[in-house]
Amino acid sequence: MRRGMRTLIVLGVTGAVTASVAVTASSTPQHGEGNQEIRNVIYLLGDGMSRSHVAAGRERFYGATGRLNMEKLPNYGAVATYAVEKDSDQPALVTDSASSATAWSSGVKTYNAALGVDAYENRVATLMEQAHRAGFATGNVSTAEITDATPAAQFSHALLRGCQGPVYSDASCLPKKADGTFEDKPADQTLITPIAEQIARNGTADVILGGGLARFEPDDQKALQAQGYQVLGSFGDPALPAQTAATQKVATRDDLADVRSGKVIGLFNRGNLTVENAKAKLPADAPQKQEPTLAEMTRKSLSLLNNRSGKGFLLQVEGAQIDKRSHANDAAQTLDEVKAFDDAVKAAVDFARKDGHTLVVVTADHECAGFNIIEKGSFTNAEAAAPPANTDAGNPANNSTPSRSSSANAKDPARSSGIVNGAGANDPKNFAPATFRTPDDPADVQDGSPEASLWLSYLSGNHTGADVPLYAYGPGGERFAVSQNNTDLYTKMYRSLFGHAPRGH
Repeated sequence: MRRGMRTLIVLGVTGAVTASVAVTASSTPQHGEGNQEIRNVIYLLGDGMSRSHVAAGRERFYGATGRLNMEKLPNYGAVATYAVEKDSDQPALVTDSASSATAWSSGVKTYNAALGVDAYENRVATLMEQAHRAGFATGNVSTAEITDATPAAQFSHALLRGCQGPVYSDASCLPKKADGTFEDKPADQTLITPIAEQIARNGTADVILGGGLARFEPDDQKALQAQGYQVLGSFGDPALPAQTAATQKVATRDDLADVRSGKVIGLFNRGNLTVENAKAKLPADAPQKQEPTLAEMTRKSLSLLNNRSGKGFLLQVEGAQIDKRSHANDAAQTLDEVKAFDDAVKAAVDFARKDGHTLVVVTADHECAGFNIIEKGSFTNAEAAAPPANTDAGNPANNSTPSRSSSANAKDPARSSGIVNGAGANDPKNFAPATFRTPDDPADVQDGSPEASLWLSYLSGNHTGADVPLYAYGPGGERFAVSQNNTDLYTKMYRSLFGHAPRGH
């Protein structure tokens, strides 16, 4: 391990590696922009965030000529996200969060739902495990349950992402064979050990902040405390195992503020953290108001990790709810989660600017729901009585079969009863766009009105195969300003931490 290395911050990376990858670092310092040594890597991941999510967030909060914090970073690239089919190298063109997270954390393509294993169910080392073993401080932060796919991929290994805990079940932890029966249990029992149990016992991350208290049990708290962790809140009364849910206590923003040093785990909700849009509407005394923002968790993590190790640190930060609210086709909540994630990016970049030796990488694992900005006053195919015309009056050779006339492209009143966050908000069959005012609109324009300039729609309720954006800042950031595969992110982050490429790359 080279001397003088401090901290590595990387957001959203992938690469290829096996469990045998060496963690011995070169003595040659890494240099990047300004010929500066990389000491820190912060990896920020906007789950489900496409270029359209970024553009919509910019226009909503800063106007057409404004920029999000991530857009101000000097290096811009793109990331291909495809997975592979199980037990093969055949591409699966649309990834889930688990296979994508395994790509940037371990450098291998794997099947959807797999965590920390390759397509053939072989365990692979993760970047966070490698960094931890080499003496770096490590942190893992998410607005989802900390056992969910993106955070879990850095510090657990599971054949199925649903094997989160607190208890084991074949349905959650074992893949099925072609005949519908469950596979035999693997020789490596870790691969079917609930993720919460793995996290509580492997010590891979020094700082763990997010949701998911319901996934843990009193024995997990005991295991964490035996390793020197401060456990914020309570995982339940060990004397009352049948009443664990009733005796658990979520951590709070105030609990987090009181932490000054050391290893810590804080779980601020029994499930996912509360989306900012919903939290803002709750009464002042609602318990969800005591959940920290992603930016607050990021700043606290940076403070703790920067003081923890003289060798450096690796921090992963996930804005999980961009994806979850895109699945729900809730544009208002999606936009506010893009803003909350971008605030966390600012926190990371502010640290990096002061430090001078920190690499920040911001990206996404995949696109979610075909999020689109459409023309003001227009409508989507989902609202139409029939698809658009496919004839070309100027050149009949371009016509499609079967032919559809220009009169076909009209709204179906049964499927479009008004703007979804306006007049048609209470109609569950309504497929119309959602509309939002922007800073460029006149002062009297309201969200949900036809006059609002930002019109947003969704293609589906699931992921798509689109490439995702990547932004980078700091020494070595120029390496990411290319079109790359998600597995390349692992290799580049590894090189930034250890000063050389992982074996086999």
